[in-house]
Amino acid sequence: MYSTQPKDIVLVLIFAIVVIASGVDLMADLSHGADTGHIVNEAVIVSISTIAIAWLLWGLHQQRLEIRFLQHELETANKPQAPPKKYVLEARKKLGDVVTQQFTEWMLTGSEIEVGWLLLKGLSLKEVAIARNTQEKTVRQQASSIYKKAGVSGRHAFSAWFIEDIL
Repeated sequence: MYSTQPKDIVLVLIFAIVVIASGVDLMADLSHGADTGHIVNEAVIVSISTIAIAWLLWGLHQQRLEIRFLQHELETANKPQAPPKKYVLEARKKLGDVVTQQFTEWMLTGSEIEVGWLLLKGLSLKEVAIARNTQEKTVRQQASSIYKKAGVSGRHAFSAWFIEDIL
């Protein structure tokens, strides 16, 4: 499963430290009778840092919800509604053999082969990243390498390469 970015955790921790340190300082200033301007400045820092933490945590929550939704969508898409007919299964097998042979001729790496299959199945780059538990940037680079080795301009041309003459 897709994991939280380390930078997000670091940002939350930094803001939490700012909130705690500024909060402790604010309480000390209040008990020592510091001037109002200084107390207001401290309160603003605590407030802004608290809002930043809440905003980051909300974003992480939204990200997790979207990932769960995409995983559910992927699971649903992978479950066939009705068992395919024998001729469909035979055609899939033949097409699978052709795709495998072509991937070998293009000299795709193991990772590129996995990405290639998922792209042919219609997954987006983001969905491929989630399915492979990797970064979307990595998948984008692998897809570009696949397109270059295949001599095609992009995702649609890649898919069309296999079915263009069939239809």
